[in-house]
Amino acid sequence: MLQDESLAMTSSLYAQRVENVEVSEREPVEVSPCPVCRSMRAVPRFRIVGMTERVVVCSECGLGRLHPMPDAEVIESYYPDEYYGEPGIKFQPLVERLVRWVGSRHISFLSQGLEPGARVLDVGCGRGVILGALADRGFEVHGFEISAEAARGADARAQVTVAGTLTEAEYPSQYFDQVVIWHVFEHIVNPVETLESVHRILKPGGRLIVAVPNFSSLQSRWSGPAWFHLDLPRHLYQFPLSALRALLDRSGFEVGNAHHFSLRQNPFGWIQSALNAYSSLPRNALYVMLHRRTSAGSFPFGLKTRLWLSACLIAGTPIALLMTVLETLARNGATVHAVCRRR
Repeated sequence: MLQDESLAMTSSLYAQRVENVEVSEREPVEVSPCPVCRSMRAVPRFRIVGMTERVVVCSECGLGRLHPMPDAEVIESYYPDEYYGEPGIKFQPLVERLVRWVGSRHISFLSQGLEPGARVLDVGCGRGVILGALADRGFEVHGFEISAEAARGADARAQVTVAGTLTEAEYPSQYFDQVVIWHVFEHIVNPVETLESVHRILKPGGRLIVAVPNFSSLQSRWSGPAWFHLDLPRHLYQFPLSALRALLDRSGFEVGNAHHFSLRQNPFGWIQSALNAYSSLPRNALYVMLHRRTSAGSFPFGLKTRLWLSACLIAGTPIALLMTVLETLARNGATVHAVCRRR
């Protein structure tokens, strides 16, 4: 029964409808200081049907965020056990193998410039998809998670710490050669505090890699409220690349290259965002269908819908791959990862 309730909670959040705020309601409102530029003026942009929270966009730097910000207990409810899949497995077997293959492919990128035995921390490590591959290359791997359930199935060689915040993990100062925050930053309530902690625990000249959805991307602007990577209400912040750069710089990091290509994130974003534009389909239905379930045969859709979604995935993949290449060439990827050095 608890598994069924957890599954229902997970699926209902993915299916939560998002709409544009009416033009007449897009007057600037006063909010708490923006984490990036400290402005207290923001414009309502999206509303989540059935919820009081809206996405407001900073009038100065363009950062999007939930307003009002949910409290810790509410945020915790967004992540039932089913959200993480079975221990170490999140998607259906074929998709899981593809995710792990793509994940292993970018290990070479994460390993660039690191000395043998370098100490690496993955913030929000989850199932530790990248930790095992880094350990295979001889690095000392650490993971940080706020949920013990999320980290189940992580590689046994990883030293995983579970705590409420990165600050509470109490890592030693100047301890790590590299910190990775891979599609986790947008979930964190206090991004400024997190970056302050990263700055403290990184060695001077140590590297930070941050990956986020790009709120200023072509895919985001084309999709509007249908954008898959909005992931409301779990994504508390929506970072345009310029705002991410500004926040990293202000937090004591020298921002280097921003990379716009992601085979794992960007093509699927085009497909699911296009499907989300059809009101006759449940929101994020394809993603929900591909998600691993603890109850055998517990598909949330009928056979006809599943066949239609599978056909859209197959037919849409070549177009989505082409769009991903084009957005990469235009340096306007739907997701981006920035490479920084601790000053």
